[in-house]
Amino acid sequence: MSDDIRLTPIGRIRTPYRTLAECPKWPDPEGPPARIELLEAYLPGLLGLTQRMGETSGEIDVLYWFDRAPRDLLISTRPHDGITRGVFAMRSPHRPNPIAVSRVPLLSIDGNVLTVGALDCLDGTLLLDIKPAPRDEPHPH
Repeated sequence: MSDDIRLTPIGRIRTPYRTLAECPKWPDPEGPPARIELLEAYLPGLLGLTQRMGETSGEIDVLYWFDRAPRDLLISTRPHDGITRGVFAMRSPHRPNPIAVSRVPLLSIDGNVLTVGALDCLDGTLLLDIKPAPRDEPHPH
């Protein structure tokens, strides 16, 4: 058994943020929408998404890779309040495995392009996965 993990990006996320200084620390519900550009090979994976969510009136969980973040910081002091915390107590992109997840509204789907609520990542960030957010209904057994 190997401990190696291999991830395959399934697309890219488009935001207006070109530098870390421009990028928000949290997804801002009032921020500009983001575009998810799914690679054509993964287009069949969208089948049933809008029906499951009620014709794009739901939320999705977007998993993405903070590829331009340092991976060696386990403790950090937040500049705005001086509080020091471990990486697992923060949403910092500086992580051993820079995986990010955000729950955002799905606004529209046009072919392989999903328009979603604002995301806290740089333009061109690698997309790892998309999942429908859980709904408030009993889980089928």
